[in-house]
Amino acid sequence: MTSDYLVPDPYNPGAWIVTKDGADQSWLDPAHPTWLEFDYMRRISWLIDTWADQAGLGSAERVRVVHIGGAGMSLARWVAATRPTSAQIVLEPDTAITAAVREFAPLGAHSGIKVRAVDGRTGVAAMPDAYADVVILDAFDNRQVPASLVSGEFFVDARRVLAPGGMLAVNLIDAHPHDWSKRVVATVGGVFPHVGMLAEPSALKAHRVTNLVIGASAAPLPVDALTRCAAGASFPCTFMTADALTRWTGGAKPFTDANAEPSPPRKTSELSWYG
Repeated sequence: MTSDYLVPDPYNPGAWIVTKDGADQSWLDPAHPTWLEFDYMRRISWLIDTWADQAGLGSAERVRVVHIGGAGMSLARWVAATRPTSAQIVLEPDTAITAAVREFAPLGAHSGIKVRAVDGRTGVAAMPDAYADVVILDAFDNRQVPASLVSGEFFVDARRVLAPGGMLAVNLIDAHPHDWSKRVVATVGGVFPHVGMLAEPSALKAHRVTNLVIGASAAPLPVDALTRCAAGASFPCTFMTADALTRWTGGAKPFTDANAEPSPPRKTSELSWYG
């Protein structure tokens, strides 16, 4: 079987690499939905699990999750496997990639995952107040995070959709000196009182594109638990928050709808997961 969007992983039989716009978007193995191959997805899973523990939810207790960006729906599959009966909505405007995923790597029966063919901004605007426990922003258009999804106005709407104390997780992609990401972090910090960032220390200094994962909430973050997760990671990782994160942003100005920019373009050499 072949697909314009799904490519068999040559090293892991049964697994797929989801590609779009010439870039690897996600990795999934339908038979092993709890395995998250991409490091940034594992970091998002830390945000969800540590937040749930702090909120007093059991390890398998259901949650409501909104995913802005779908691709292979790797994180949605992980939530469905680790927290069965969870209600999840995936906002994915690319109907072709969703059709390919359904054909080659279909979701399991009664997964609780619903896909809406709308862009993130439109989909979030249509949701009721305090609907979701977790909102995950992991969306790309032509290899870039859209400007419409990093403005202050958008994050205000995302906070509206979150239940009190809910968790926002954001996947950013950028390279040193991270001027764009610093503005996004400043924007999130203008909306949420508690913000933290998971990143590889070496990536914060190197001139290579990397993922920066942001966690934000109206309630205090599980700082100690996230610090332990970062310290125990396979690849060196750190959790920055409070004064350390403020120093890193260095007075960056928040984005608004009037001046928001998409993430910097990625080079061809940075588009393949396996290189």
